[in-house]
Amino acid sequence: MGLKDDLDRFRAVGEKRREDLAEFIQYGELNSGGDDGIRIPVKIVSLPSFEYDKRDQGGVGQGDGGTPDVGQPVGQPQPQPGDGDEDGDPGEEGGDHEYYEMDPEEFAEELDEALGLDLEPKGKRVIEEKEGPYTDLTRSGPDSTLDFERVFKEGLKRKLAMDFDEEFLKEVCKVDGISARAVFEYARGQNLPVSMAWIEEAHDEVADERGKWDDIEAVEANVERESVQDQIRREGIKHVPFRREDERYRFPEIIEEKEKNVVVVNIRDVSGSMREKKRELVERTFTPLDWYLTGKYDNAEFVYIAHDADAWEVEREEFFGIRSGGGTRISSAYELAAELLEEYPWSDWNRYVFAAGDSENSSNDTEERVIPLMESIPANLHAYVETQPSGNAINATHAEELERHFGDGEDVAVAYVSSEDDVTDAIYRILSTETEATDDD
Repeated sequence: MGLKDDLDRFRAVGEKRREDLAEFIQYGELNSGGDDGIRIPVKIVSLPSFEYDKRDQGGVGQGDGGTPDVGQPVGQPQPQPGDGDEDGDPGEEGGDHEYYEMDPEEFAEELDEALGLDLEPKGKRVIEEKEGPYTDLTRSGPDSTLDFERVFKEGLKRKLAMDFDEEFLKEVCKVDGISARAVFEYARGQNLPVSMAWIEEAHDEVADERGKWDDIEAVEANVERESVQDQIRREGIKHVPFRREDERYRFPEIIEEKEKNVVVVNIRDVSGSMREKKRELVERTFTPLDWYLTGKYDNAEFVYIAHDADAWEVEREEFFGIRSGGGTRISSAYELAAELLEEYPWSDWNRYVFAAGDSENSSNDTEERVIPLMESIPANLHAYVETQPSGNAINATHAEELERHFGDGEDVAVAYVSSEDDVTDAIYRILSTETEATDDD
C-alpha cells in the first residue's frame, strides 16, 4: 500500500466522521449557522506526512553536554505541551475539531436526500420577460419569419386532395355517345375533384376518338388508374398550389422569468409556561426550517413574532430566548401576522406561517379566532409545532383542536416534539405536507 492509498484511506475515514445531518439537527450546535453558512463539526483526522526534525544537537549518535552515554538511564519523561497543566492536572482542552461549511442550498439538498423530500418551489414575481423559441404562429409578420415549411405542407395537402388521374378521365370521355355532363357526374361519384370546365375541355379534345369504348365498365376494366402519390413518385412535383390563407409567420414565445421569493413568519409562544426545554425544542425545529427554505428560494425573508396574551415583532436574535410571565392568546400572533404579511402580496410571494408552543391557549381562542385567521391568511403552508417534553398538560389542547378541524387537509401541518428525537420527524411532517403550488394560486 503506497502513500497515495494511505491518503485516500484517511480522507475516506475523515468523511465518515462527519456528523450525520439528522443527528446534527437533533443534537448539534445549531447556532453555528450564520450568514456565511452552516458549520457542521468534523473531527480532525491527521494525514500522514514527512517532516524534518530540526535539532540543535550534533550529528546522529553523538552526545553533547549532559547527554547520557550508551547504557545509562535517560531519566523520567519530560512533560510535553498539552499533556496537562503545570501542576500535573489533566489537560482541559477538548479534542481538535474542524468544521464542514455547508451553504443553505447544499443543506436543502442534503435534507431532501436524508428525509426523502422533494419540494420544488415556484416563482411568483415576474422580474424579466424575454423571447424564447419561435414556436407560436400568427397570420402576419415580416417575410423573414414566414414558416415556409408549414406553407409547403398545406399546399402539398391541397395538391393531394385536388389532383386526379387526368388520363383516366380522358379515356372515360372516349366512351361511345357519352356527354360531358355524364362524365362530370361519374367523376363526382368517384370523389374526383374535377371541375365541369375541365371535363368540357377534355371532352372536346378527344371528340375524334369517341366510340373507343362501349361503356365506362370497359374503361375501368382495361385502363389502370394511377393515384396522385404514384404520379408524384413518377414525375415529381412540378408545382404546389400555395394560397395566401396558408401563410403563417413565426414569432417568439414570451418567457417570464420569475423570482422565487418567500417570506417565512415564525411565531413562538413566550408565555410563562414556555420554559427552557420547550424553547430549545422550538429552536431546534425552526432553525433547520429557516435554513432549508433559504436554500430553496432565490430570496427569503423572515418575520419573527413573539406572543403571550399579546403579540409583538422581534429580531431573530431574541426570538428563541425571550420569555414572558403573561398568559396565552395565540390569535394575537396571527392577527399581527396578517397585518405584517400585507407587505408581501400573495400574488408575488410564497408564504409559510410556522407557529410553536406548548398547546396551551386561552379558552375558545383556537376555535373562535385562530382557525378562522389561519383559513383567511393565504399561505403555501401553515404549521403548528407542539413542544411538551413532559407529556401533554391538561389544558394543552391547541394542536389537537387544529388536527380535528383541518384533519389531513392540504397545506396545514401539526407536529409534536417532546424530545430531540422527534425533531427530524416533525420537520419531515411539515415540509412533506405542502402540496404543489400552481401559477394561479
